[in-house]
Amino acid sequence: MSSSVPSPATRLRALRPDWLTDPKVWRTEVLAGLVVALALIPEAISFSIIAGVDPAIGLFASFTMAVTIAVVGGRRAMISAATGAVALVIAPLNREHGLGYLVAAVILAGVFQVILGALGVAKLMRFIPRSVMVGFVNSLAILIFMAQVPEMTDVPWAVYPLIIGGLALMVFFPKVTTLVPAPLVSIVILTVITIGAAIAVPTVGDKGELPSSLPVPGLPDVPFTLDTLTTVAPYAFAMALVGLMESLMTAKLVDDITDTHSSKTRESIGQGVANIVTGFFGGMGGCAMIGQTMINVKVSGARTRLSTFLAGAFLMVLCIVFGPIVSDIPMAALVAVMVMVSFATFDWHSVAPKTLKRMPAGEISVMVITVAVVVATHNLAIGVVAGSVTAMVVFAKRVAHLAEVTAVTDPDGSTVVYRVTGELFFASSNDLVGQFAYAGDPDRVVIDMSAAHIWDASSVAALDAIENKYAQRGKTVEITGLNEASAHLHGRLSGELTGSN
Repeated sequence: MSSSVPSPATRLRALRPDWLTDPKVWRTEVLAGLVVALALIPEAISFSIIAGVDPAIGLFASFTMAVTIAVVGGRRAMISAATGAVALVIAPLNREHGLGYLVAAVILAGVFQVILGALGVAKLMRFIPRSVMVGFVNSLAILIFMAQVPEMTDVPWAVYPLIIGGLALMVFFPKVTTLVPAPLVSIVILTVITIGAAIAVPTVGDKGELPSSLPVPGLPDVPFTLDTLTTVAPYAFAMALVGLMESLMTAKLVDDITDTHSSKTRESIGQGVANIVTGFFGGMGGCAMIGQTMINVKVSGARTRLSTFLAGAFLMVLCIVFGPIVSDIPMAALVAVMVMVSFATFDWHSVAPKTLKRMPAGEISVMVITVAVVVATHNLAIGVVAGSVTAMVVFAKRVAHLAEVTAVTDPDGSTVVYRVTGELFFASSNDLVGQFAYAGDPDRVVIDMSAAHIWDASSVAALDAIENKYAQRGKTVEITGLNEASAHLHGRLSGELTGSN
């Protein structure tokens, strides 16, 4: 019997992550981390410009966010770094009050995220419908592509063949071998070509100067007063909400791609911890980075925390040790990678004519509105909220007429029984009052609710209004068949919803 109990050594081996026991996994994770790190550099610099800070601030944020979230996050292989959404939120604060206030906002945003995560904000993800999720994915793909357009306009003609060549390499190289990620091969080959042939095209170095040393921890340079708190808090709370929404949506997307489950509560708290750490190291904060996550998970095939950690670690190594080489990477190579990511991310099945013919008009509207709002605002969080609200309106409209009323009068004409069928809530109960023949009914009215359910105060108020209309005519009403939950709600609220009672 004792032989069936695994030994401590066996249990220890079972707890080891895959990359420690499988060389193939290790190689995939390491190379994926390297590709992501290369793609992070120009993005982080661009977002630093949006926020109005030095490029090093964005690069430091990407380093600390990735390394920290790799340990404390709830979704393996997801990349967190400096993002455009966060940059847009905190840019006004930096413009008006300076870098110290920005850093303080990042730390406070992290605290807010930890609190919201502990309170269970991640559970709200269940209320985001599939049509919003599809719109989120498609708008994300469009934004990734749109972000590359400036890199393809007003540039030397050589940029275009380089981009085409990079795309061709990423399409055809996996047919030869998948041992090395195609994006990495594309970046290396295009860099060698541009340097070897001395082709003058925009490079990573043109985006900004790379840092030459590691970030040093410290406190934000602000007065620790109530006035500072009231100045910083609104920006911090907005950043916390935007960051959590993008991170949780991205985590759900990765769950679907990898067919695995992740802890959204741990991810929410982890995002907060990562932002707190980032703030103390002087970074601009961030959240899950969807484009780079797609490179890591969908393009490179990474599945563990190692790739996330190495993305951050390689980022600093590339900047500090190999800065001159990295600065010579043509932007065309990274543009090609991101264009490929945008095409791989877009849900082409969702816009296929066959799918659109079968999809309800309301679902298509929700998807289109989500995409339109995101593209118009360049803010995924606003688009998700707009799409979710639209979905609620569509749902409410769809079920508003589900409540049906049928009447049966006793043969002797002394009683009429109204049978109510369906779900009664604020939308469907509005039509309920008008479905009774108050003047023509006999003196005794029975409302049979055995096939209905009362969900809210609006429905109770509608039943009260029906009883009052009959009472004004000297007729009695008996409500029967209420299930336990409906009876409890009706008993608690009936007669209490108007000032006259």
